[in-house]
Amino acid sequence: MSLSVNIPNLLTLFRIALLLPMVVLFLLPYEWGRPAAGWVFLLGALTDIFDGMLARRLNQSSDFGRFLDPVADKLQVVIALILLTYADPSLFVVLPAVLIIGREIIVSALREWMAERNVEGVVAVSGWGKLKTVMQMWALTMMIYSHDLFGVIPTYLIGLVLLQGALVLTLWSLWGYLRGAWPYLRGGATTDA
Repeated sequence: MSLSVNIPNLLTLFRIALLLPMVVLFLLPYEWGRPAAGWVFLLGALTDIFDGMLARRLNQSSDFGRFLDPVADKLQVVIALILLTYADPSLFVVLPAVLIIGREIIVSALREWMAERNVEGVVAVSGWGKLKTVMQMWALTMMIYSHDLFGVIPTYLIGLVLLQGALVLTLWSLWGYLRGAWPYLRGGATTDA
């Protein structure tokens, strides 16, 4: 894997670098800390859109970028979920956090296992997985932000509802990946490699 420093990879590294200030802002004992952390989280989520788009448009896809992007995604989501369960250890936060993090571990392990067997495309990102990611990022942004917008829009509550929707999509996309990989997992399918 060659270390390719290009604009998309720099954006992905920037997204990872934003995690520390987000954590610090989230934990600050000031009224403005959580909203500031929400904006930082949103900035990181937006760079995820642009790094992939730029990699394709500028023809700057690289092995390093294909490795780093999902790592940045998972770090961002897992750290946000840990912070939110720390701040609100209710069932409606903890259960989705546990299941979403568990799904990420299972899918990562499944992709690695399939790659070792030269099986491609079975656990590729699906449309459901992309929709789950968008819903999840909006949910986490709103929950981290936490304060009512304009004094009337309950961002935390909206984020909490979106998180439950993201959980449903998380489990649905996991089911799709497991269903596609099942013939290989049980040993009934073979590859041409």
